[in-house]
This record gives sequence, structure tokens and C-alpha cells, in this order.
Amino acid sequence: MTSTSDDDAAERLRRADAERRRTRSAVESAGEEDLRALREACETLRETLDRYEDRATGDGDFAGFIEFQDRIAHFTNDLNEDLPERGTFEDVDDRLQKRRLTESDFAAVRERVTEAEATAEPLNDWEDARAEYREARKTARRRLDELADRIDELERLQRLGEADLDAPVERIREPVEAYDESVRAAFREFRGEAPAREVLEFTATTALFPLVPFAEPPEDLREFVQSSDVGTEPIPQLLEYADYSRSKLDHYVDDPAALKRNVATRETYLRRLDAEPLTVGWPPPAADVLRWQCDERISVVARFAPDVVPDLRAVRELTRREDYAALRDSAVAREQLTSEERERLRSGAVERDLDAAREERERIEAALEELPSLDELPALP
Repeated sequence: MTSTSDDDAAERLRRADAERRRTRSAVESAGEEDLRALREACETLRETLDRYEDRATGDGDFAGFIEFQDRIAHFTNDLNEDLPERGTFEDVDDRLQKRRLTESDFAAVRERVTEAEATAEPLNDWEDARAEYREARKTARRRLDELADRIDELERLQRLGEADLDAPVERIREPVEAYDESVRAAFREFRGEAPAREVLEFTATTALFPLVPFAEPPEDLREFVQSSDVGTEPIPQLLEYADYSRSKLDHYVDDPAALKRNVATRETYLRRLDAEPLTVGWPPPAADVLRWQCDERISVVARFAPDVVPDLRAVRELTRREDYAALRDSAVAREQLTSEERERLRSGAVERDLDAAREERERIEAALEELPSLDELPALP
């Protein structure tokens, strides 16, 4: 069954429903139970033919020949008198109940089975249509998810297109940059001078603050700096030690092998450890997000740089400004809008795309609401 593209999800769903109803009607007219019995009979006969052909033809297996004819006779006798194509099965029985069977007999019988199977085709069509309808509904749901993302993005562009690019964004930029600079400097000093065990213990405790996304220190590294005297050294010193040869390292640490094993193998983590999880960045996030971030970061920053907390509180105060959202939109527009996006906004392409996406969403939602859900489809045995 040919399906339309995802962009035509609503139309595909309606066509699939129409085909499902049409094929269902054909099955009901012919009698679903009769068609199922016919298809099962054809499958059984084909399996029997495949199983016995080698034994029932030729002169080598008389017992197999008798067993085959007996099975065919019982199979035919057990068929319902009103079964569609019963005459075909009786003809097959007549053809196979003779003293010698050849491969041509089996080929001719299979042709008759194929003809009988065609009578049951409406059942196959209905099952295929039902499967297509299920897939069309799933596709429609997936398309709605895509459209939700598409609409969000177009609405974002539209909102940025309405932003005042000449707005005084420095009113929020200066406090943000002042804090980011202060916290970076404070963390560099903390990382460069505090004992490694203290720094790693600090980053480990930030796991309690989901809006402060420090990577947790590797457990083996953390255990090493806690248990070894060298853990009182700052991280830069540990990294320097890790570059020493084993013989040189003997003069500085008690267990060179342990330091190599636990520090040298974690060098990437230690070198990348910086203040970025604590910074705001530019442009800043929406007011509610930034406010939550500041609340968590105040507790974290106070642990190693209490003198930076006032700068962070000043950033949090920005979120209470009535013009914060407008200034932020202006900042985002300046930073993120590409020349192509600006042209699409100017030409009205964004608005047209947004209208089209909303209309398509409405069509899909209407089709999903109007047509039966998967749970409401007639059950298949």
C-alpha cells in the first residue's frame, strides 16, 4: 500500500482509514470466519504437500505414500461443508487419491491451492490495511512532535524578529560579565592553590545541585587524593608530577606507581576542570531559569569564593527587572540571528512557515481525534 510523505500525515491517515473500512466491509460481506478457515486450510494443505512430496512420489516409500493419502482424506473430510472453495479441496483429494503420484500432480494441486487462496485475499487486504492504519497513526503522532519543535523554533525566530536591536543590553550584560569574570578568576585560584582533595571533594558535592553541571570526579582519583599524602598538593602540582619519569618521581612521592595509575590516567578530567559550570554566559537564559541557577550557585560559590557571591546576587536581581525579557530577547537576536534568518523574517517567510505548521498541526490533530484509536480497532484473532 503506497503511503504519503510525513508532510501529508493527516491525509495519509484518512486514506488509510478509508482503505481499512473498505477492506473490512469486504471481509464482513464474505464472512470473516469463513475466510480465516479457508486461509488456514490452504496453509495446512501446502504444509502437507511440502512435507510429503518426496515420500509420496516415485517408488521408494510406499508407507509414506499411504500415510500422505490418508492425511489428505482426513483433511478433506474434516472441512466444513460450507467452507468457500470446498469443491477445490475435493478436486485436490480426487487428484491425489490414485495409485501413483508424480511431481506434476503436486504442481497441479499447488496451482489449485493458489486459486483458493485468492478467495481469501480480502482477509489479507484487511490485515494489511489495518497495519497501515496503525503505522499511519504512529506517523501522525511523530509528525506532531516534529511540528511542535518546528513551531517552537519559528515562534522563537518571530519573537527575536520583534526584538529591538538597539536596546541598551549593556544594562544586563555588564553584571553578567562581571560575575563570570570574577567566578572564573576565583576558581582558577581555588584550583591552583587549594589541596587537590579539597577541590575534588567540592566538585563531588555539587552533585547535590543539578543546575551546577560539574562532572563528578572519577571515584578512583577521588579515593587516591583522599588517602595519599600527595592529595594535599594542588592539582597543577599533581599534573606536573604525572609528567615526571618514574625515577624522578621517586624523589617526590611515596608511591610513584599509584600516582601514575590514578593521576596520569585522569589527566583530561583534571585539566578540563574549570569554572564554566558556574558561569552564566552570554546571552543569559530566560529569567526563571537564571533565577533558579543563581539560587543554586550562591550556595556553591560561597564554599570557595564568598567574595564573589555579591556579584552573583546582582545577576539574580536582573531577573526582577521588568525589561529583562525584552533586553534578553534583544541580546539573543543580536547574537543568534543569522543573515538568512533576518532575511526570512523581513520577507515574511517565517510567518508563512509558522502559519503552515500550525495549520498542519490542526489537520493532524483533527484526524487523530475524529478517527478511531488503535485500541478501538476490531481485534484480530
